[in-house]
Amino acid sequence: MSEVFDHIVVGAGSAGCVLAARLSEDPGTRVLLLEAGPPDRSPWIHLPIGYGKTMWSPELNWCYQTDPDPNMNGRRIYWPRGKTLGGSSSINGLIYIRGQQEDYDHWAALGNTGWSYDEVLPYFVKSENNQRGAIALHGDAGPLRVSDIGARHELIEAFIAGAGEIGVPATSDFNGARQEGAGYYQLTTHRGLRVSAAKAYLKPARGRPNLRVETGAFASGVLLEGRRAVGVRWRQDGILREARCRGEVLLAAGALQSPQLLQLSGIGPPALLAEHGIPVVHDAPGVGENLQDHLQIRLIYECTKPITTNDQLRTWWGQTRLGLQWLLARSGPLAVGINQGGCFLRALRGPDGLPVATTPDIQFHVATLSADMAGGKVHPFSGFTMSVCQLRPESRGRVRIRSADPFEPPSMQPNYLATELDRRTAVAGMQAARAIAAAPSMRPYVRREVKPGPDAADEAALLAFCRDNGATIFHPSGTCRMGVDAAAVLDPRLRVRGIAALRVIDCSAMPTLVSGNTHAPAVMMAEKAVDMIREDARRRP
Repeated sequence: MSEVFDHIVVGAGSAGCVLAARLSEDPGTRVLLLEAGPPDRSPWIHLPIGYGKTMWSPELNWCYQTDPDPNMNGRRIYWPRGKTLGGSSSINGLIYIRGQQEDYDHWAALGNTGWSYDEVLPYFVKSENNQRGAIALHGDAGPLRVSDIGARHELIEAFIAGAGEIGVPATSDFNGARQEGAGYYQLTTHRGLRVSAAKAYLKPARGRPNLRVETGAFASGVLLEGRRAVGVRWRQDGILREARCRGEVLLAAGALQSPQLLQLSGIGPPALLAEHGIPVVHDAPGVGENLQDHLQIRLIYECTKPITTNDQLRTWWGQTRLGLQWLLARSGPLAVGINQGGCFLRALRGPDGLPVATTPDIQFHVATLSADMAGGKVHPFSGFTMSVCQLRPESRGRVRIRSADPFEPPSMQPNYLATELDRRTAVAGMQAARAIAAAPSMRPYVRREVKPGPDAADEAALLAFCRDNGATIFHPSGTCRMGVDAAAVLDPRLRVRGIAALRVIDCSAMPTLVSGNTHAPAVMMAEKAVDMIREDARRRP
């Protein structure tokens, strides 16, 4: 392109849409946004229950597979990632969770100035337009719509009561002063439709003459002059293109592709770059390391009553009722998606029987349907699912290019369950799920435990089930972590160390994974980054 931009944003996901929209608010700032996928026109994106379709769509989803994980019996794990405007916020499970206050205070304690909970909270509030209004810790004027699940469900009510019977209090707000508790999730929906980052941020900005959005634009590398980023290369319609910028290149391609782009551009571990014939521009051994993800363990139950979504989907009349419920009232399962309720609890116990962690170490996602895997075909029986995940895994994996070909997916090794703490916590989470299922309020709804089933009677059998069946809950993070130590890829202002005019702004920048779903934190990080970009620009001579 002959025109020069002030900023080039790579990736129109949760963070990239925020960056493009906010930076282009200044009419004197020219912004180019590149997205490898197509526009977000598919109706399955906008209908919350469409999650089951987009989960497998190669048009809207990168459909990645990890390397064989030795801790998971050599299995490859399916890793869906969004490939459309909105990125993974266009195909995710819609749950609005910020994480724990202690997550961000920990970031700050590691030397990441400006990232304490008190300092990031204003950006969560700024981004949010909560159905409940501007109540304590929440906002009602931001672009991102956050809604309650309107109708109560008999099964979720029983789960909340059952959690209370094992000592987990009910809560109405997982994003309030205390995360611990059981209740209904809030969702990024509005009037029965998904509110992705593209819909919340990008759509209102598309008419601005200073914002250019290119879809089908597969980024292949950062243009560098010496140790300064000056533009981006990409492939579009079979043609290799490039554009230059006078300000900064902002990578928001996610925890898998942002490190891949840095490595392809000569920024990364020297031995890896040399192996693939890429000249080393900057020795950055941390690029692609520190990969963290939440491992999902799904416990499946047969329900004693025909009150599950499985039952509604089984007959044409049930499907018709679901459709009419959405069309006439914008309610019901089509408007909610998969998971309605959940809880955060402290599952791992010490020898004294007391919780090891001071804050929740396990998250539950409770779905009123069941399938062999997320987004799969529902079972022919009345079923529901309790998924558990460890919130703060110790295990670390890595992302590395396989070749100098930018269009070859990178090697992804999650290295799940690599530490004793992670193994013990995963088993404790399953035991907590069983305890809730056996609680007086839940027991009348449980005909049988389908998976892992009664044969998994001890901790060894439960761990074996985790290895055989565990899957991602879609939160890869940490591969371009910010910090102040020599191995950190970014400084606390999200600037790539050793390279001028280049930042990474997405979940790869997280030094440690937050305790919950990652969409809301990614939006917050981008909102904060915009202020940093503007402040740093004012300081430059």
